[in-house]
Amino acid sequence: MSSMAPGTPSTLGALAGRAFANRSFVIGLFITLVVAALALVSFFWTPFDVTRLIVADRMQPPSSAHWFGTDHFGRDVLSMIMIGSRNSIAVALVAVGIGMGIGVPLGCWAAARGGWIDEALMRFNDLIFAFPALLSAIMITAVFGPSAINAIIAIGIFNIPVFARVARAGALSIWPREYILAARAAGKGKARITIEHIIPNIANLLLVQGTIQFALGILAEAALSYVGLGTQPPMPSWGRMLFDAQTLMMVAPWLALFPGCAILLTVLGLNLLGDGISDIFDPRARRRP
Repeated sequence: MSSMAPGTPSTLGALAGRAFANRSFVIGLFITLVVAALALVSFFWTPFDVTRLIVADRMQPPSSAHWFGTDHFGRDVLSMIMIGSRNSIAVALVAVGIGMGIGVPLGCWAAARGGWIDEALMRFNDLIFAFPALLSAIMITAVFGPSAINAIIAIGIFNIPVFARVARAGALSIWPREYILAARAAGKGKARITIEHIIPNIANLLLVQGTIQFALGILAEAALSYVGLGTQPPMPSWGRMLFDAQTLMMVAPWLALFPGCAILLTVLGLNLLGDGISDIFDPRARRRP
């Protein structure tokens, strides 16, 4: 018996057709790919060296030489945003990987075992959710010291109960289904059923939640860098750029405008991408014109 979830496209062609007919998915994918491309290119090339201070070029407005202007140290803002995108994506991606890699097995295990294990895990999740995510991240980085690594750990720890809850809820809705009962009657154990049937059928839920947590991870990294607990100088960070620009808003508004727009567009693109993915896998979703 097939374990394909009801309403899920059975072929890659049908899935691709539905995806590219969805406006949210197309726009979100385009924005996300542009940001990812900037981050990738920054490994090999940037318009200017962001570690080189050119005081003679400080506070220049956007021009043909410096498309996004320069900061108070004479560094090119476009180059800093490109490298900042690399740092933001790396922190958020690893943090989501930590949350998904630990939270999904925990949630599936709780759904499969039930009883006091399930109850204990959910109560532990409630305990973590009692503390705001950003406050928890600030506490962890304040204790262990400001760095990108500690920011990843702090954001990743909060992601664990999020993915555990999503995986548990999705798994609980699938366990009573007929093909699961047939698999159990065939002698398959709970671990094998989880790997072969449960996880493939909740993959769409995890993917959507992953895009949401990715966007939240970028916001959290920017917030931690803004208060000095994230990526440390001289490595550029979008949050740190906003912090440096706050006293120069009236003199050089472009210093806050461009990194702020970078954060806005990246988070918007990821949210649209997640919304599009949700519509694609939702059998009740309507095609947008």
